[in-house]
Amino acid sequence: MRTRSTTAGRGALPAELTTFVGRRRELRDARRLLGSTRTLTLTGPGGVGKTRLAMRVAAEVRRTFPDGVWFVELAALRDPDLLPHTVANTLELRQVSLDPAADLAAHLEQKQLLVVLDNCEHLTEACAVLASKLLAAAPDLRILATSRHVLGIEGEQILQVPPLSVPATEVLAGDATHYESVRLFLDRAGAVAPDFAITETNRDAVIELCRRVEGIPLAIELAAVWLRILSPTQILDRLEDRFRLLTSERRAAPARQQAMDATVGWSYDLCSAEEQLMWARLSVFSGGFDLEAAEDVCSGEGISRSEVLNLIASLVGKSIIVRHLATERSTARYEMLEIIRQYGAQRLDEDSAQALHVRHRDHYRSVAQRFAAEGFGPHQADWFMRLRRESGNVRAALDFCLAHRTEAVVALDIAAPLWNFWFAGYLREGYRYLTRALDLATEQTRSRAYGLWAASYLAMFATDFERNATLLAECEEIATRLDDDLLWARIKECRGQAALYRGDLTGAIELLDQARREFRTVGDPLGEFDTLILLTAGTFFLDDPRADEFSQGALTLAEQHGAQSSTAYALWAVGIAQWQAGNFDAATHALRKSIRLFQPMKDLTGISFGVQALSWCAAFASPDERAARLLGASQAVWRTSGAKVDETTAYSVFDRRSEVALRAALGSAKFESTRFEEAFADGASYSFEQAVALALGEDGDAPESQAGAATQAPRPGSEAPGGLTPREREIAGLLAEGLANREIAARLVISLRTAETHVDHILTKLGMTSRAQVASWVAEQQAR
Repeated sequence: MRTRSTTAGRGALPAELTTFVGRRRELRDARRLLGSTRTLTLTGPGGVGKTRLAMRVAAEVRRTFPDGVWFVELAALRDPDLLPHTVANTLELRQVSLDPAADLAAHLEQKQLLVVLDNCEHLTEACAVLASKLLAAAPDLRILATSRHVLGIEGEQILQVPPLSVPATEVLAGDATHYESVRLFLDRAGAVAPDFAITETNRDAVIELCRRVEGIPLAIELAAVWLRILSPTQILDRLEDRFRLLTSERRAAPARQQAMDATVGWSYDLCSAEEQLMWARLSVFSGGFDLEAAEDVCSGEGISRSEVLNLIASLVGKSIIVRHLATERSTARYEMLEIIRQYGAQRLDEDSAQALHVRHRDHYRSVAQRFAAEGFGPHQADWFMRLRRESGNVRAALDFCLAHRTEAVVALDIAAPLWNFWFAGYLREGYRYLTRALDLATEQTRSRAYGLWAASYLAMFATDFERNATLLAECEEIATRLDDDLLWARIKECRGQAALYRGDLTGAIELLDQARREFRTVGDPLGEFDTLILLTAGTFFLDDPRADEFSQGALTLAEQHGAQSSTAYALWAVGIAQWQAGNFDAATHALRKSIRLFQPMKDLTGISFGVQALSWCAAFASPDERAARLLGASQAVWRTSGAKVDETTAYSVFDRRSEVALRAALGSAKFESTRFEEAFADGASYSFEQAVALALGEDGDAPESQAGAATQAPRPGSEAPGGLTPREREIAGLLAEGLANREIAARLVISLRTAETHVDHILTKLGMTSRAQVASWVAEQQAR
């Protein structure tokens, strides 16, 4: 990449010999930080593009430094005592004494310049000492460093350099280059295969390749070189051993860039023996971990529990681990890029790896049991969000168990207590894990009984009623030999719910009421709550006025226990009961509140229930094209959830009634017989985010306070502050709370790219350049 230096004006900055791709946000943040701090360190793992970003930042700000921008390469320097000499040579200070640091300080005292210290990680202490001395002597000096470790000097600002953006889902060939990783691949491909283009034929392979290397620029560049002799599909097929394949033939490049193995190994060699051991042990985690998990799994045999925190902190400082800040509802979380995790895993022998996987399994079995014990209480929402964050580790623990028949019963102990979590958005996955475990762990034990019940529960939502009945029958056989009243109550609840979905409403209500009384007897408030919700549904379908009583009872119980997810379901129950009574505004208010409670937890099933009920409200309160779109959109959200409740008899009846009402309303005029079909099809094609926005009245087509009301023109003077849409105002509020784009996406159940787009629109509309400015604007609007 660098073969010569330019000295336009003063300074020495390597020439960029390849195209700079992406990094618009990082460039903006780096320029802003350099304007307010004297030391900025770009951190991140090897190969992520710290050096290239620093070069571009330096090039863009060089005009603000009359005495130049100076780029100091430290990769080849091994002796820390030679650091001042190296910097002096780069700054063209040739005559130095035995104290070159002092000479540098005197030389820079009256100068206004930027010094870029590149690759400081192996000289962290020496760089920190020298930088501190020079900054103290030269008030107009700025230092931009790149390092896998923070320098740790006073006033240092840190900017973490993330991998390039990668497509989260399938995209069209023409849209693929909206993502930085794909643009980089295409750009570098042009150098070795000038005729290469992304087409419908190779699009999926290119996108998956960028995903597999996680957007790491160095890995993408090394992969693109293989287009000389391989197609994207062939490269992807050979990525299983990514370290072997991604070997560069650029002999002029530093040795650590010759292959990804060397890139990661560069960081590994700089770690202490304890840090290396911790790195290897942490590789057992999938998708990140918190401190509690690391302490449980990684301590022992050379690392005490009390040492884990310091070792993690050290690895964070070396950019081996990325730390995600704690939020109001979560603890700090740590993560390794997959390429770094795999390197650590290769450092474990077979026995060590097996022992770690057993400890990892036991930790997540404990997590599942705690969720079952604490899941109906004030931390309910936190538990759901925690399990979503831990979904990768839960999968890893279950996969480990299912790979060994003797461990399969432990898979039941993990998967069965999570039945409520699986239901909330991982239905198919949970159902599959449970059935696989049941196929392997066949002994008639209590664990199997609860596994059978949990699997039968999920089978209902997959409308697999035959399997549901088979699983429950065996569960009853085992229950007859167990003294377990809770299990019997759950069996009755499940049978009652299955009857409800099949349309046997009278039988369902009888079974559910029995189960409710038994749950109350055994002191299981979650079971009692669930049956109250189902009794609301059953009486609602029968037009039985007790629906209001049951729904209010469910809401009271959920609020008494402070259970957010359950409160959301109770609000759904209240909503349908209010709709049954003809109180459309009250129904809409309750249902929208329900959805908003579900959103932070990403409870796709709960959101689907809410959108569907809102479509019924709209169909009868204001039967127009918008209501028809919403009825179609309810199908879109059910598809996303993976459940098929909307296809069951009782629920589909109300869908059909809504359709009849809408067809009657939209088909009265000549040539309007297709208005319903067109609007319904339009809604059915919506993305999950679009469908939810439509249901919440956040699509810009209807006021928030009316259920399915016709679009109204804004009143004079009612324009939104700053010209922001309702969704943009909501996101501006989240920015003011300090949430990052990824956290905003999680909170609102939207894609990261959608969140980024909204943030960019907000900054553009408000004419601002930073989140801090948005926060001030929000505070001002609230004050007004």
